[in-house]
Amino acid sequence: MKILLIEDDLDLGNGVRIALSDQGMEVIWVRQLEAAARHLETNVCDLVLLDLGLPDGDGLTLLVRLRRDRQDLPIIIMSARDALNDRLHGLDSGADDYLVKPFVLAELLSRVRALARRSFGYEGETLELRGLSLHVPTRRVSIEDKPVELTASEYTLLKILLMRIDRVMTRRNLEDQALPGGQSNASNTLDVHMANLRRKIGDGYIRTVRGVGYVIDQKAPARSERK
Repeated sequence: MKILLIEDDLDLGNGVRIALSDQGMEVIWVRQLEAAARHLETNVCDLVLLDLGLPDGDGLTLLVRLRRDRQDLPIIIMSARDALNDRLHGLDSGADDYLVKPFVLAELLSRVRALARRSFGYEGETLELRGLSLHVPTRRVSIEDKPVELTASEYTLLKILLMRIDRVMTRRNLEDQALPGGQSNASNTLDVHMANLRRKIGDGYIRTVRGVGYVIDQKAPARSERK
């Protein structure tokens, strides 16, 4: 998971960053709203941890903007504002969860995992969809219980798409996350990997969104949409 942490407190921010990183999550830590907005303009993240009292404004303004532009992005507020009205206002403004400071890091990790499960549509260690199964700890992929051998890049592409079912992933982000060297690859490298992946797992899973990227739909796409 890629997590955007927006927190101005150095000790808390560093503690949260270390705790999340120890769980295998990639953390981008910024301390101001302007830096968060700039990052979100050009990067994809899977979840946002948002402080409210920031040096350059109220985190609620960013929350409202994100809910207007990116309705499916999971957001957890972390704030010292502990009054009931503050918590209700944060949740009504679009936050998925509200954690009052000070909190135990174990509770934050638990809430992040729970929200990720709800948002990405899977429980436990296995991603499954229409006979396709990916077991994360062993990196084992199978179709109707028959093993499928994938390269490292093919596996990563499939995992990214399965963790974001019904969410279109842009070419740029797939290249950055799945291919050695990211965008420094030749322009057709992603297409080659995707073609090989489709050949191995079969038709009907990965759909091309022309000019944008790729997506795996919860329901099988119509045959004319499968290219």
